[in-house]
Amino acid sequence: MHHSCTRLLRWFLALQLCIGLAIAGETPAASDLQASSIDQIQQASNALDGVRKSLDDADASETLQTLSDTALQSKRSADAAVTALEPLLKQVDARVAQLGPVTADTVEGPEITRQRKELAQLRNDLDSAIKRGKLLVVEATQTTDSIEKIRTQQFNEQITRKVTSPLSPSLWRQFAQQVPLDWQRITALQRQGQASFTAAIAEHGWSKPLTGLVLALLLMFPLRIWLRRLGRRFAASEKAPNGRLRRSGLAVWLLLVGTALPGLASLVFIEHLRDIEAIAPRLQSVATAWIQSSFVAAFFLSVSASLLVPRHPSWRLINIDDVAAPVLTRFAAGAAGLTWFTMMLNAVDIAARTSAVTTMALDGLIALTYVALIMSVQVIINRQRQRQQQLAEDGDGAGHLVQRSRWLMFAWLGGHLTVLAALIAALLGYLNFSVFVATQMVWITVVVLATSLLMKFADDLFTWLCSPDSRPGNGIALATGMSAARVEQVGVLLSALLRVCLLLLGLTALAAPFGNASSLLMLGDTAAKGLSIGDAVIKPTTIVQGLAVLALGLTIFGAFQRWLVDTYLPKTELDIGARNSISTVARYLGLMLSGLWTLGALGIGFERIALLASALSVGIGFGLQAITQNFVSGLILLAERPVKLGDRVRIGDQVGDIRRISVRATEIQTDDKATLIVPNSELITKSVQNLTMNGALGRISIAFSVPLSTDVVKLKQLLLGLYHDHENVLDSPAPAMYVDSINGSVINITSFGHVASPRIVYGTRSDLLFSLLQRCAEEKIALVSATDIHLIQDPRPAARPAI
Repeated sequence: MHHSCTRLLRWFLALQLCIGLAIAGETPAASDLQASSIDQIQQASNALDGVRKSLDDADASETLQTLSDTALQSKRSADAAVTALEPLLKQVDARVAQLGPVTADTVEGPEITRQRKELAQLRNDLDSAIKRGKLLVVEATQTTDSIEKIRTQQFNEQITRKVTSPLSPSLWRQFAQQVPLDWQRITALQRQGQASFTAAIAEHGWSKPLTGLVLALLLMFPLRIWLRRLGRRFAASEKAPNGRLRRSGLAVWLLLVGTALPGLASLVFIEHLRDIEAIAPRLQSVATAWIQSSFVAAFFLSVSASLLVPRHPSWRLINIDDVAAPVLTRFAAGAAGLTWFTMMLNAVDIAARTSAVTTMALDGLIALTYVALIMSVQVIINRQRQRQQQLAEDGDGAGHLVQRSRWLMFAWLGGHLTVLAALIAALLGYLNFSVFVATQMVWITVVVLATSLLMKFADDLFTWLCSPDSRPGNGIALATGMSAARVEQVGVLLSALLRVCLLLLGLTALAAPFGNASSLLMLGDTAAKGLSIGDAVIKPTTIVQGLAVLALGLTIFGAFQRWLVDTYLPKTELDIGARNSISTVARYLGLMLSGLWTLGALGIGFERIALLASALSVGIGFGLQAITQNFVSGLILLAERPVKLGDRVRIGDQVGDIRRISVRATEIQTDDKATLIVPNSELITKSVQNLTMNGALGRISIAFSVPLSTDVVKLKQLLLGLYHDHENVLDSPAPAMYVDSINGSVINITSFGHVASPRIVYGTRSDLLFSLLQRCAEEKIALVSATDIHLIQDPRPAARPAI
């Protein structure tokens, strides 16, 4: 006993030591988190102060974009720090609340006084840091808004700036004068780049550049071509999903491969050069533009290649014939090359600091080239429309209507308006506006086509995933227990949600060239921060987590209910009504627990649920009184079971069998196979006759009349014999016949017999009546009924006697 107490004491001391070490380990972690968050707020404040100081001297759009990104990053850092400090403040408040309030008569020990003072100081520090971080978030937001206003103003001034018209000879004279000087500037920039490259090679050798070049070439050609062929082979194989997903999935695969690999090739090569500092400082922006323009040009080419598919017409997703598709593909390649050239030319102009006249002249040429390209596309679209119209006129009869694609009509109209606006603006001297309109037409067309492709792919993907004919759809239905129609509804909802997200992403891409990218990012940060409901914050990630928890909960409880109904309950001695009550209660209990689990995942605690329930109690008491009454009545029916599944009941003049009992209503199937839906409150508050409760028997009653001269003893033997001979009539209680009354010359007879169930009363009674009529006819026993006496008056007048 002594040894046991000693071991127990040692175990308790060890447990105390572990708890103490754990608590001691938590305090430095909290202190480190507090210190790092405060430092993060200070760094964000310093960065924001630097943005404000640099804002007065910032004129270039690129500089303003950098300052806007820095301010936005400061906002995010301060917001993250506040989010990290708020739980610490709640912990300190909880510890202060445990110490209780201090009154004038309270006498505390020195240790408690010291702890209260330390907690008060810690709380003040945390509260001050949180308030400072929130103020910094507001200041960063205001600074970003100011920068965006400046950028928008500069953008408007730039595209509305009027210069010398390209038709004016003075513009080209000035351009001719500035070309030698600009060429010298470009040559000087080239010498700087060559000097940096030569110095880097001399110091580090050719290994890095050659490695980057080889990797870039591998990404650009062998890997890209192999992945494209792999996608086509898979789409043509039997492993690919059936339906539209084959074509849209292949198109998205070609879009991803064609966009990512050329851009990654450029990125790999440039980063290998930067790793050995082979790029001059003034050429860093040109290198960045090289990467960006490679991604953009590859995106343009991939969109056209995935949608037009000139060599495989059966894979084509848009209404373009075989004649126009190859030509439009070449024009798309021209647009991609022109866009790449424009972005690179702009970067070189900025890095070399070329003259404004040269920039204006080149912008005019670029605008006219874009206009020529758009006009060529318009010609191709018009020719296709003419071919379709000619085919319709050469068809059977009077010809069929041409099915025109909506996006082609919009492209045709937008192209004409763009050409007209760009030409007029260029001729009037608004070259920046002309270039902007032409480039935006190309950009909008590509973004709209890419967004429509992704939306079509999302619809096809979720339609296939939730289709009852597909393997994933069958798996989801079996795992969740949902019907095929319900699984298809889930697929439609998920498809709609993803398509809305893709549409918002497309709108963001369309608004990016207008200089509002930072504002859109701030809106995204605000949406990601979530919606505050009391102390709970509902974020998009939290909503996704809640939906996942809800799906998991429904799947788990659905599987449990199926096991309960299909496996466990059939092996018990419970009747079908009790099993139905247990399965129904289990179903609604699973729904309730899944809902509570989901609310917990959303950060809504039980105390908030109770508060919400109390707030809704008044509305429930008035507006939802009937529903609440039926719900409670349903629970009473499932618990007390005055009626159960399979019982035959009589409600008013309706008789039927109970087929389903839910928490709101009960379904009763009548004898004519109609379904009677009765609110549960009707079964609780009103009189209901349960014809089969506790194994109730069915009673057959046959009443008839015979003449007064009938041998009733013989009639009794005959009738009781009919009861005895029928297989459904029970021997106990024994059938009986009674003389009900004697009315004049008629004897009224009543007989009774019992059967095992009220459900067979009607059929058995009919059989007995048939047999009674047959035997009475054989035994010459007359059956009579009440005699109706009708007095008929002769309508003819009585004859007068002769006089």
